[in-house]
Amino acid sequence: MSKTVSTLRPGGDHAPGQGTQLSAELELAFAEVAELAREGLLAMSVCVGLRVMAEMMESELTGRVGPKHARIPERTASRHASAPGSVVLGGRRVPVSRPWARTVDGAEVQLETYATFASDELLTQVVLERMLAGVATRRHRAVAEPIGRAVEAEASSTSRSAVSRRFKAATASALEELMSRGLSELAVAAMMIDGVVFAEHCCVVALAICTDGTKAPVGLWLGDTENKTVVTHLLSDVCDRGLDASGGILSVIDGSKALAAGVRKVVGEAALVQRCTLHKRGNVTDHLPKDQQRFIDAKLAKAFAGRPAGGQAAGQAPRGPPPGRGGQPEGGLGGHVHRAAPRYLRPPGPHPDQHQRHRVDDLHRPFHERRREALARREMIKRWVAAGMLNAERSFRRVKGCKDMPTLAAALASHVKRRCHTLMSK
Repeated sequence: MSKTVSTLRPGGDHAPGQGTQLSAELELAFAEVAELAREGLLAMSVCVGLRVMAEMMESELTGRVGPKHARIPERTASRHASAPGSVVLGGRRVPVSRPWARTVDGAEVQLETYATFASDELLTQVVLERMLAGVATRRHRAVAEPIGRAVEAEASSTSRSAVSRRFKAATASALEELMSRGLSELAVAAMMIDGVVFAEHCCVVALAICTDGTKAPVGLWLGDTENKTVVTHLLSDVCDRGLDASGGILSVIDGSKALAAGVRKVVGEAALVQRCTLHKRGNVTDHLPKDQQRFIDAKLAKAFAGRPAGGQAAGQAPRGPPPGRGGQPEGGLGGHVHRAAPRYLRPPGPHPDQHQRHRVDDLHRPFHERRREALARREMIKRWVAAGMLNAERSFRRVKGCKDMPTLAAALASHVKRRCHTLMSK
């Protein structure tokens, strides 16, 4: 069954097969849009966006100076045709023509619309994100969005030297932001401290975990090794910026005696040092044959989590593996099982503060992926690490077991009170 659908032809009555006649201007505009559409929707949108931006600048100038050719007796500024400029578009600068005007005193009229689109902050942010994602300086032009052949041919600020200069400025700003942020408003319950070697330099970083479960990088310090002096300077800087440790802080480290000594020197009796369980498990299993590592690691994981494994009490040394080729390591495992913290400091449920490696490595991962490009220059390493830490902070979530953090904070306060009472009674 066929259905007849009536058609509506604009422009009055026309003979069959005859379309509406368009003006020359409209035909030219449609031809330009059709040509850009062949290069993709983004290229066509860029062309439309640039025209909209030009209209916005013209509208702002008209509101401040007045319409063109208008006779204004008390005129404060006059138009002066147009001037060349450039705006940021997809990680590059694109030349544009902007309206120009001067006041009666000879000063240029600054347009807020143009200043917004021409801001270097937009370009610097794009460069920083691409570099941290692993894009080399010579590849920035290749990974840029397709904005049309005509616009791309006139674009600038995509050379290797331009990208490098902007990345250096962005990382320097990130380092200053990290090392100057105030910490007086943070209610810190735990702090994870770890050192990682970059380009033959050891960078020690600190990650704070607040009583609400949120995480925040608070500082870094560069040295040759993970020693007491470096940790002391790092924690002293953190305390100088307002960190309150009077209620007690659980310091999670990898077992280094230098880190523990630095923590106790700066924080004093308010510090409680805990060994990271993942580091401890790794130190134990690395000494075992490969066919026994998974078995012993599972036993250690259950022991550290406080769950009895095979009828054992929590914190006891796990029983040896089934009889096999390797047997039990010399001396047994009793000396290797370390409970890391007193039982009264362990809140019920998941322990939000034990696993240091996963938390701190999230800060280092963006730098690890590009560390071969980092030369052995101290300031460059600090800038890279700071930028990676702040970039990782944007994707941080609350720690697992964050609902138990108030219990941990109360246990820390009780620990500090007990220690102070003990010292006063001596």
